[in-house]
Amino acid sequence: MAGFPELAAWCLLHVAIGVAGTWLARRYALRRQLIDQPGDRRSHAVATPRGGGIAIVASALLAFGWLASTHAMPGTEVAMLATGLVLVAGIGWLDDHRPLSPWLRLGVHAVSAFMVGFSIWQQGHSLEAAVLGFGLTVVLINVWNFMDGIDGLATSQALLVAAGWAWLAWPDPWAWVLFAVAAACLGFLPSNLPPARIFLGDVGSGALGYLLAVGLLWLPAGTPRWTWLAWLPLSAFLVDAALTLLVRILRGERWWAPHLQHAYQRWVARSGRHGPVSLAYALWTACAVATMVLARGAGTGVGAAALGIGYAAAAMIWAWLRWNRTTQEGSGQA
Repeated sequence: MAGFPELAAWCLLHVAIGVAGTWLARRYALRRQLIDQPGDRRSHAVATPRGGGIAIVASALLAFGWLASTHAMPGTEVAMLATGLVLVAGIGWLDDHRPLSPWLRLGVHAVSAFMVGFSIWQQGHSLEAAVLGFGLTVVLINVWNFMDGIDGLATSQALLVAAGWAWLAWPDPWAWVLFAVAAACLGFLPSNLPPARIFLGDVGSGALGYLLAVGLLWLPAGTPRWTWLAWLPLSAFLVDAALTLLVRILRGERWWAPHLQHAYQRWVARSGRHGPVSLAYALWTACAVATMVLARGAGTGVGAAALGIGYAAAAMIWAWLRWNRTTQEGSGQA
């Protein structure tokens, strides 16, 4: 397996793809008027082009091509995973050009998730594992789409999660794909930090969710000791998305429609700034990644305990942010 110089060159290549691809995507979006306008159900105040996530998709496809060319994974499995990415990114790209039915998007997501599940089954894993892969893929695609609502948030989270998993998976060949995703996110991030000059768009947010689902599903085979811990860096996004969705369903709201009820959105509405919120989420996930790395040699019990504490703490912070916002609204301070 190649060493640090090769890995550094690989990461620099994908950072460059992220930078150049973002620049090209912004020029294209401005020319085609792919612009997200401010509105009552959006957190940004300035019209901003969208679709920059296509640069990350290009980088990931190159990494998949490398994986197949080096025979690190069977070519048929890599082809299925790459096809799933193209489907998710493709329907997102179309939606960035003109709004599509959420059910059409979900149907395409299900097809891509089926391909992920089938590839897991082809590796000799159980039907239950394939079903888990299907479900996780659909969930993370939509979680990253739901949580991509303020400058820098979804990209920085994907960068930290992918880099953390890659660190632990090294020197497994799959680590190179995860490093490529993290590096491409790093190349895109400067244009997405507040005030953002371009958004990921559905092409980028859905693709990141897909790539992280695939990344997580392929990790346990090479690193079984920290299977529990691998879920820890996802805690900020999974808790915010799941609990907010649950509340909206219980209230009988149109849960699939755009809204401003996530904890991060309420925080931005109170503070009027994106940067501190995205930074706070990044610090939480960086701590989760550090915990995952430091505890990787511990037993299953330690991993499960760390996972439980992390998710419980995230749920309490979510509840506090929502309660604090509701209290201020009721007292006329917000």
